[in-house]
Amino acid sequence: MTVGIIGHYRCGEHDMGEHHPETGKRLTAISDQLIRSGLDYVVRQFDSKPIDKSLLSLAHTQEHIDFVYDNAPSEGEENFTVGPDSEMNAKTLTSIQYSAGAAVDAVDLVMDGTLTSVFCTTRPPGHHAEHDKGMGFCFFNNAALAAAYAKQKYGLKRIAIVDFDVHHGNGTEDIVRNHFNATPEDDKGYLFCSSYEYPLYPFEIIESDTPPVINTPLKATTKGPDFRKAISEHWLPALRNFKPELIIISAGFDAHIEDDMSNVSLTEGDYRWITDELKAIAKEHGQGRIVSMLEGGYHLGALSRSVVAHINGLIGN
Repeated sequence: MTVGIIGHYRCGEHDMGEHHPETGKRLTAISDQLIRSGLDYVVRQFDSKPIDKSLLSLAHTQEHIDFVYDNAPSEGEENFTVGPDSEMNAKTLTSIQYSAGAAVDAVDLVMDGTLTSVFCTTRPPGHHAEHDKGMGFCFFNNAALAAAYAKQKYGLKRIAIVDFDVHHGNGTEDIVRNHFNATPEDDKGYLFCSSYEYPLYPFEIIESDTPPVINTPLKATTKGPDFRKAISEHWLPALRNFKPELIIISAGFDAHIEDDMSNVSLTEGDYRWITDELKAIAKEHGQGRIVSMLEGGYHLGALSRSVVAHINGLIGN
């Protein structure tokens, strides 16, 4: 299994304020932990390129794309609010371009056989960004962009997006339903699975076991065994039945017991378990192809250790 990491130092420059939890320190913590673990010598590392602006329309309206680009602050200007808790500073647009660029570059790396799987160490995250608006720390939806790009460029028929962030991937669901126009009767080749604490931001979510959307709410008291049971009962049968040719992971690590963003109590072992389960499905149906990208995770120690567990799972260590 050839596993890689893709990102860019410019992703660390986006800044929503001194005390905001979604900070460039997250990427530094991950990088430091990869060095301590020795994984920096094991995985192949790549720099992402800025995304071609035209590709953003694969998942977003032109109006939203232009809104973000046209209102990006210049050096010395005040921050601009794109949506609830999504502010741009003078360097944010560049961070966005490299973050979204990593998503499509990662697809190319697995589809041309350079890598079997790849983890995108990028920010800002994307899974709350809907087809026509940004919100919840997110501006453009990296996971949805990767899925649409893989379908457009490589002609894949079945792409699964799975999201184990502690917050529901409302943006990805919105894009699957309203931009990709996937329905139970004609799923357009997409399956979206999301687990999340409920009630918790973004709150208005409908539980679902009907493809193309599998929404799996978790109680605030959820611990590892309950999480594994929920995933085993709701996600895994749907994924095996779907037979994805590519799995895209929105990898949020804010359900960790040490992360005070939520009340769910997962550990590194739980993230390793779900990685192993997804890897087995990818190997059976999609030549092992996985593109994983960072979403949430705000306790720096828990985040960095969980990412290492996730990457070790992709490798098979």
